Amino acid sequence: MTSSKRHAKIVKSLRMTGGVASVRELAERLQVSESTIRRDLALLDRDGELIRTYGGAALSLSASAEAAAEKADDEEPFDVSASHDMAMKEAMATRAAELVVDDSVVVLDIGTSTAMIARRLRGRPVTVITSNVAVLDELRDDDAVRLVMLGGVLRRNYQSMVGSLTETALRQISADLLFLSCTGVRPSGHVVDNMAVEAPIKQAMIEVADSVVLVATETKFPGTGSLRLCSLSDVDVLVTTTGADPQTLELFRQAGGKVITA
Repeated sequence: MTSSKRHAKIVKSLRMTGGVASVRELAERLQVSESTIRRDLALLDRDGELIRTYGGAALSLSASAEAAAEKADDEEPFDVSASHDMAMKEAMATRAAELVVDDSVVVLDIGTSTAMIARRLRGRPVTVITSNVAVLDELRDDDAVRLVMLGGVLRRNYQSMVGSLTETALRQISADLLFLSCTGVRPSGHVVDNMAVEAPIKQAMIEVADSVVLVATETKFPGTGSLRLCSLSDVDVLVTTTGADPQTLELFRQAGGKVITA
């Protein structure tokens, strides 16, 4: 078994056992040595996939939330909810891509929505800077787009690059436009995320962009997350869907932002 498959099995095993497990339990389930499991847990903890505990590991808050969401999804037909969510993101991506002018420098954050935006930039004379491996997959064969990949540590489960190398690379960047993702938009106007390893990257992206476009479906109002990325006053344009909280949208407009509803 390759290390990447073993790592995926460890995370899956934690999800199936209430979010916690000991080194011995994981070693028995995966039929490997305890020393191998300890090395795997150290790597997964470093990449933010789980939290290393004394004698074992626990799911991170974000992973626990995902597991709970997956359990809730089992209560309704997956294809219905998934297709609805996908349709919202596709509509947002179309509206967001319309904001990009030729010859501009665009930063694309992690997430499926930003990968969809990248797809709509194919054939355009633009520069795209990203830590999102899914964006690389969308644009790797496109000769029209100048693609700049930020270095760092690969988080395979989330298809993104993180770490000090990514932040250092961003400090050398100057961009016209950032498409930012998040896990929640609070009624207070705080834009939040639940990934500790991703938050510094997102904040660095905000700093290097002349304009910030937040891409967030209605499900992100209020969403989840305890890590504050910025405030709506730091965002220039919000691209969302029709069910977004109207009071939060009005707060954003009062701060001088533009709302685009897909």
